[in-house]
Amino acid sequence: MSTFNYSQLTRKAIRLRKEGVSYNEIKKEIRVAKSTLSTWLKMVPLTTKQKKRLYSNSILILSKGPQSQKERRIKEITEIIKNAEKEILIPLSFEAYKLFGAALYWAEGKKTKHFAITNSDPHLILFMVRWFEDIFGIHPQELKAGLNIYSQQDEDDLKQFWSGLTNIPIENFNKSFTKPANKGFKKNNLYYGTIEIRVLKGTDMRHRVFGWVKAALKGVSPKIELAQKEWKSLREVPRPINISTP
Repeated sequence: MSTFNYSQLTRKAIRLRKEGVSYNEIKKEIRVAKSTLSTWLKMVPLTTKQKKRLYSNSILILSKGPQSQKERRIKEITEIIKNAEKEILIPLSFEAYKLFGAALYWAEGKKTKHFAITNSDPHLILFMVRWFEDIFGIHPQELKAGLNIYSQQDEDDLKQFWSGLTNIPIENFNKSFTKPANKGFKKNNLYYGTIEIRVLKGTDMRHRVFGWVKAALKGVSPKIELAQKEWKSLREVPRPINISTP
């Protein structure tokens, strides 16, 4: 920076300080270190009114500290998500779409019985309904559904919500499981309950999905098999024996 420009910044900083502007506010106008401002401005007098305003602002900033940090973090997260969305090419390729659904099923689907997935997130459920149709040709009208709800929720309204979202007919919904009310039930329950969607006669389809998952995980399988062999003893822990007391 030239001596002329440096002198200009110094004069501007002094002018702003005489107007009662805080160091942090001056830093937004003049990109220099706070220590540099201290050197420039330590001899600049402030009026009693200006000092009172700066003190009040400092107290206000301190009182809002955690809230300000929270708001800043929310903005940062929003920006991260916004930028990450741009990294994904939409529409997904067929292979990516197939594997993404398989991964969701691997995480949230039934592993040993039926071809079904359970969740409370409308995004995940609608994605999987469409995935069943696109990958296996299973139309929503062929799916079965069942709800897990709380006693304070309206079963009919929830069935209407999920049916309208997924196009699974109301008559395809089984009797809902209603969690009995007790002292420990959640007041802030899941708004839409939890829904299970199931493909009839889908066992072979489920095996195919786990075949896709197995293929995708081949790169890590050798290390896992080696670790499991080394720690075989972990799988040989005897089951506890229930001893009835008189």
